[in-house]
Amino acid sequence: MFRFFMLIQLGLMLLGLVWMELAGYAAIKNPDPLRDSLFFLLLFFGLVGLERLFSLLFPQSFQAAEALHGQLGAVMRAQGITHHQALLLALASGVGEEVFFRGALQNALFGGWLGVLLQALVFTLLHPVPDRRAWSYPLFIFLGGIMFGAAYLLTGSLVPGILAHYLHNARGFYQLLDQGETGKGI
Repeated sequence: MFRFFMLIQLGLMLLGLVWMELAGYAAIKNPDPLRDSLFFLLLFFGLVGLERLFSLLFPQSFQAAEALHGQLGAVMRAQGITHHQALLLALASGVGEEVFFRGALQNALFGGWLGVLLQALVFTLLHPVPDRRAWSYPLFIFLGGIMFGAAYLLTGSLVPGILAHYLHNARGFYQLLDQGETGKGI
């Protein structure tokens, strides 16, 4: 399972990097560490806030999504995925998905705000949910995709999205792995 998911993420990264190179899309147009750091923090805490908002606005759907995440955590633990592997997977997904969806696809889909919306839609479609009771999860993914896309559009840098995506996924994977050890939910 770990190798399969790593291959998917590394494939997205490679495809996105080749696509960006051939099309002449920049990963970082104008380097600005302060700007990128601020956008990284805004993105990460924006995602955490969005999770909290969804838990309050859509509690039953949020709980259904959390139950699906719990099942994923059980599979990860059963497969013997370690915390170190979870960090690698979080890094691969942060880099791979940002390079592919924001760096390559967003630029190819007309750029601008239309590109932000269209890549967020594709991003959502490639994060399917098998339980209809978790109907708010695709909305969360779509809004997250808009946030990541907007950050890239406004900064011209993939760095804030990669860092926020990595940290958000790493936090989630750690919670999933620790869920079975502590007996707590996410």
